[in-house]
Amino acid sequence: MTIDIAKDTRPAPTENLPAVVEAEKINTGNTDPNTVVLSYEQVEALGRDLDELRSRIVADLGQKDRDYLYAVIRAQRGFEIGGRALMYLGFFPPAWIAAVGALSVSKILDNMEIGHNVMHGQYDWMREDTYNSREFEWDTVCPADQWKHSHNYLHHTFTNIVGEDRDIGYGILRMARDQKWNPYYLGNLGYATALMLLFEWGVMLHDLEAENVIQGKRKWSDIKGLVKGMWRKAGRQVLKDYVVFPALTGPLFVPTLIGNATANLVRNVWTYSIIFCGHFPTGAQTFTPEECQNETRGQWYLRQMLGSANITGSPLFHIMSGNLSHQIEHHLFPDIPAGRYPEMSAEVREICDRYGLPYNTGSLSHQLASTWKKIAKLSLPNWMTRDDDDLTVIVEREKPASVA
Repeated sequence: MTIDIAKDTRPAPTENLPAVVEAEKINTGNTDPNTVVLSYEQVEALGRDLDELRSRIVADLGQKDRDYLYAVIRAQRGFEIGGRALMYLGFFPPAWIAAVGALSVSKILDNMEIGHNVMHGQYDWMREDTYNSREFEWDTVCPADQWKHSHNYLHHTFTNIVGEDRDIGYGILRMARDQKWNPYYLGNLGYATALMLLFEWGVMLHDLEAENVIQGKRKWSDIKGLVKGMWRKAGRQVLKDYVVFPALTGPLFVPTLIGNATANLVRNVWTYSIIFCGHFPTGAQTFTPEECQNETRGQWYLRQMLGSANITGSPLFHIMSGNLSHQIEHHLFPDIPAGRYPEMSAEVREICDRYGLPYNTGSLSHQLASTWKKIAKLSLPNWMTRDDDDLTVIVEREKPASVA
């Protein structure tokens, strides 16, 4: 958790002193290895470092980024065509398994490395009709415009702020100790499992704020437009996956239907796992609204770094995750093409080291275990569990009068 310094009595930072040296001065006398204290100017220097990194990458965007996107699109289309074709041999179990595998890969690529990233505006600079954040529609039941509101705006603006970022628990789970506990949360593990298996439907309902509808906090007049959009998009998806394509395989209707449902299930489990590992493992921090009032650019960057986590893996793994295995970089630079995150990660990690900040990363198995442990732990009231030994970052949030 980031903590304000209510009153600053330290001398003003020495002009032109490197931030890392200044950090050592500020932390003099601090004997707690789990605490880092950053001055106002240090946080702003961190922000300038990250702005400079962003500017360099933006200036370098060009044909190789376009080529990368279209290579992924070709692969996604190839897997989809191959999967659909193999369904005509669905009477042969190895062919059916291969069909499900190909369709699963196709749906994962469409949702994560193409849809998620295109709808973030990462390729708007190409000025192309199809692959831009205004026009693109993805292969899932959630309408693109609703997802962009709940994700691009709400989540990326209010990242990990309890009560404002609805991605903290998706209105279903307790994922932060600052969320008030009640007996409903004893089912945290069950709710998380259901959300994982039905993730595309959970994402669809996200912007609806279903829990507020149930509690009477939202009226029909508030949601009827959303419901209409959901019905239209979900209807098309259900028709495509569970009626049209199965019907095209004639006597193999049932194996094809089951295969399509299995591919959607695989995509749901994979997407949920990557997203939760990037937001909720041990060390990913949450914040109160008071801690985030009147944020500077540097303070916003700091919140993104402390509230996100990465997953280690091979280049293929990163592609299959939509490069959301670099969730720290994604939250710092959500509109930079995700294919650039691997090269940016080394410099982001060096910046974290320079300022004494954590760079939360680990294998998929480690981050998954950590996340599910947190889900289980937060099903219980706070008095029954103890706080994680997370690093505490104490931030001077206002410029000292002596250097104003």
